[in-house]
Amino acid sequence: MKSRTPARFITLEGGEGAGKSTQARRLVASLEACGIACIATREPGGSPGAEEVRKLLVSGATDRWDALTETLLMFAARADHVTKTIRPALDARQWVVCDRFTDSTYAYQGAGRGVPRETIRRLESLVLEGFKPDLTLVLDLPVDTALSRLGGPGRAAHENRFEKFDRSFHEKLRNAFLAAAKRSPDRCAVIDASPNEDAVADSIWQIVRKRFRVR
Repeated sequence: MKSRTPARFITLEGGEGAGKSTQARRLVASLEACGIACIATREPGGSPGAEEVRKLLVSGATDRWDALTETLLMFAARADHVTKTIRPALDARQWVVCDRFTDSTYAYQGAGRGVPRETIRRLESLVLEGFKPDLTLVLDLPVDTALSRLGGPGRAAHENRFEKFDRSFHEKLRNAFLAAAKRSPDRCAVIDASPNEDAVADSIWQIVRKRFRVR
């Protein structure tokens, strides 16, 4: 029997190596086991058009794009993703679990690359018109631990552009995600991503179950 729980939009955020993709897949599996129809998606990407933009963003040299151009590309991909994938799924009463969303733009292009927060906010308002996740799970990990996990199984070797930024960039990312969680405590929950995969998945599941009364 399918759940009658309203469709929810859940995002996973965090720096490189935090394990978001793995945990997104595990969360989808747990939701499906409860009879909840859901999809897993990602950013940049998640729709045919956005996946084409993704190829431009996640490969090549770190200086391939200036910071503003990179931000505009991110929002171009996001606009297509929301229009073609996320909103239709929610309208069909499917839950959506997304690996990254707008918080990543504030972290990567804002804190990491120096685009003014107000510039990002204006683009967010234009593209999303107030649309936000129901829950954001911030996977937090010390930078040295996160960087040691890069290049592991399942990671696309050519999609390593952001991994190649220096350590200070990754420190800025971590601080930005934690600051975002502090600013929006009703939407965000910080997850310690240091334990093993099973322990992290359990922490995430307990938060999702409690927040949305999943049984």
